Amino acid sequence: MSRPVVLAASSLSGRLAGLCAVLLAALLTGCQRDDGADTGPPPIRPVRVVTVDKLPGGETVTLTGTIQAKEDVSLSFRTGGQLIERLVNVGDTVEAGQVVARLDSEIEAQAVLAARANLAGARAQLADARSTVERYEPMVARGFVARQQFDRAVESRNAAQAQVDALQAQLNAAENQLGFTTLVADGPGVVTARGAEPGEVVRAGQMIVQLAREGGRDAVFDVPSRVLESADPDDYVVVALSTDPTVTAKGRVREVAPQADPVTRTFPVRVGLAAPPPSMRLGSTVTGTVQLGGTPGIALPSSALTSAQGNPAVWVLDPRDNRVALRNVEVIRYELDRVVVGGGLSPGEIVVTAGVQVLRPGQQVRLLGDQPAGAPGALPPVEIKLRSDAGAHAAPAGTAGQGAAK
Repeated sequence: MSRPVVLAASSLSGRLAGLCAVLLAALLTGCQRDDGADTGPPPIRPVRVVTVDKLPGGETVTLTGTIQAKEDVSLSFRTGGQLIERLVNVGDTVEAGQVVARLDSEIEAQAVLAARANLAGARAQLADARSTVERYEPMVARGFVARQQFDRAVESRNAAQAQVDALQAQLNAAENQLGFTTLVADGPGVVTARGAEPGEVVRAGQMIVQLAREGGRDAVFDVPSRVLESADPDDYVVVALSTDPTVTAKGRVREVAPQADPVTRTFPVRVGLAAPPPSMRLGSTVTGTVQLGGTPGIALPSSALTSAQGNPAVWVLDPRDNRVALRNVEVIRYELDRVVVGGGLSPGEIVVTAGVQVLRPGQQVRLLGDQPAGAPGALPPVEIKLRSDAGAHAAPAGTAGQGAAK
């Protein structure tokens, strides 16, 4: 009865031994495969790169404005009356002393004639009084004329002289009033507007024509307060024609309005242009560019940034053997789709921008494309458009602080 039990135990032990052998062989095979994979060369990963370049500090701001005369003067009469003649029109060029317009001067001319007649009568009386004094003077010494009579003759002469002086002043005033009926240009310039037509009755001081004087031109912009606070008034502003950007001129800020426009909340700023080209005519639309101050740096796409030991870092490619090295950098500011680096990189170095998550120090890579692309330069400048009704459109706030105004 004991023999069958022994045979069953022997059979079970054989089966267990076979199973252990199979498992041991499988484990040895897996280890050999793992060892073979570790000893093989790492794969050459494809990456995208950029060649970094240093950007100037701050941001580039572009404004749209118009060309205006440095001095605009409104020519008007110093007296009221009916306008009978206007000798110039918009666009005409006038010279100093040229007659611009005339008023009806009949009343003023009659006043001059009356003043001259009164003056002539007074001068005749003065001449008679003088002759009397001259006749009495030698007779007083000999006693033929009393001293009292001679004194009255002298007083009459003095009164006649005063009357002549008063009437002469009246005549001068009447002649000036007659001269005020003729409007004369006080300097050379171009007529830019007219304020009255022949036949109208105008008042003293009413604008008849507006004259843009020669001698200088300004580029006038409506500037937001943020730009005024950041800009240096001594910086140059580069002004270019909107229709032909190759036509440019430089200038400096000459005048800043002390009060903002109540509608646009911007400040009118006049930039005095140095030797503007003739094609920058009055009223031409121009764009002005100014570089606002700031810390210079190197712009990189946001995808190039990784971390090393908790600090910002980038992968730098050695072009001699196409191997990468991890390097810590100092980030000045973070923007929408890029970062500005202030330290850790030098202009001309090549930085990996895509594939940074799977790289290892010293790993060999291959470039996607033929040549490294350039680093992102200045983003589109902040642009403020001016309408003809002095309205302004500010660019989105996201563009502030970008750029690499002049």
